[in-house]
Amino acid sequence: MITRSVTIEAIDELYLQWHDHINASALYRRALREEMAVRGVDSDELRDLLERAQEQGYTLEEIASETNRFADLEALVTDQERESPTADTRPE
Repeated sequence: MITRSVTIEAIDELYLQWHDHINASALYRRALREEMAVRGVDSDELRDLLERAQEQGYTLEEIASETNRFADLEALVTDQERESPTADTRPE
C-alpha cells in the first residue's frame, strides 16, 4: 500500500482530534469510491484489472505511466493476455 499525504482543514483536524475513533483512511477511501461511482468505474473491476496487470509483471508505477483511465488499463491487460500464449497453444 502506498501512503499519500492529504491536506485537511483546521476544522477537519479539530473534529478528528475530538473523535479519534474515526478512521480517516476509511473516509478517504469511501470518498474515492464515490468519485469512481460518479464516473462509472466499479471499484471491484478496477481492483481485478490492477491485480491482473500486476500478475502480468507490470508495476504500479508502470501502470500509472502507461494508462490514465479505466479503459486504458482494460486495454493494457486485454492486449497482454492476447499476446501471451495459453496452455493450449504452447508447443509440446
